[in-house]
Amino acid sequence: MTEQDFILKTYNSTIESGSVKWASPSNIALVKYWGKKKHQIPENPSISFTLSDCKTITEITYTKKQEKGFSFDIYFEGEKNEAFKPKIQTFFERIEIYMPFLKDYHFKIETSNTFPHSSGIASSASGMSAIALCLMSIENKLSNIQSDSEVSQNYFNQKASFLARLGSGSACRSIEGELVVWGKNESIAESSDLYGVKFEGDVHSNFSNYQDTILLVDKGEKQVSSTVGHQLMYGHPFAKERFDQAHVNLAQLKAILASGDLNEFIKIVESEALTLHAMMMTSMPYFILMKPNTLEIINKIWAFREKTDSKVCFTLDAGANVHVLYPESEKENVLEFIKDELVSFCQNGHYICDQIGQGANQIQF
Repeated sequence: MTEQDFILKTYNSTIESGSVKWASPSNIALVKYWGKKKHQIPENPSISFTLSDCKTITEITYTKKQEKGFSFDIYFEGEKNEAFKPKIQTFFERIEIYMPFLKDYHFKIETSNTFPHSSGIASSASGMSAIALCLMSIENKLSNIQSDSEVSQNYFNQKASFLARLGSGSACRSIEGELVVWGKNESIAESSDLYGVKFEGDVHSNFSNYQDTILLVDKGEKQVSSTVGHQLMYGHPFAKERFDQAHVNLAQLKAILASGDLNEFIKIVESEALTLHAMMMTSMPYFILMKPNTLEIINKIWAFREKTDSKVCFTLDAGANVHVLYPESEKENVLEFIKDELVSFCQNGHYICDQIGQGANQIQF
């Protein structure tokens, strides 16, 4: 698929109003995306676990209007929110060529998260993917398309992911589950820089219902945004080596997912997490998003694994929070370990238990 394939050519402009509602999850990358080209194209491929319970629920009500131009209101958790408008304005401007009906309607966007606001979990992936899915459902209505066929559903998911990417890069990995690849890689035949694709390789039963407990180390706003962090990869002295490393790690992880080798899984996932932050610490200007308690948690996990031979491991987002990953078979023991030894390093003792999920779902048709 190319960008041209996603341009809506004709649609029924006589539909006066309607509403759609989607729930879309967050995701956590195993092989990290850090650095992007123009138009939200990644410098390297990534693969992520789609989460199950940490999601954004968005309803969009659309009403036909006379004057042309973008028109929308945003409500977050029931309250009108002006702070989100610039980002949505930019998003609409980027995707207008693919959805020309955007200027024909006024949109009321009502959104909420299942996880606490300012919890330290990035909501851009779940939030922008939920909006993209709602807009795709509206497109289907205006085009009189039934999305129950395999071909139309595949196109729907691809375009939703394509649009979500233009709002937030990692959002393109939140459409489907359980594992999603974004970025062209030779080991993944259908991979693309334009949208995320569901990982169709063999996945060992060791990874069934894989658990993710998110330790909320710091709920504050990051001192350096991800957007700025991505830009600092331009001219980074280790950028090329990092991009090459991601390709190699993704190919290796594909084999690991098939074999079920949890020791090798741990090596790749933890190395990727630390490499992400190493790139931040060696950029110019350099910065550190980890906190002292992030390092305390990492060391505790290493000590616990050494002592018990557990297969628990960690990964990090572009912030201080720690995602504790572990097989479902270890759930009881790992949660006890978290409560006994790790919760004290979380802000206000807050953590969220989640697991690998199946992707977004439509709530209102």
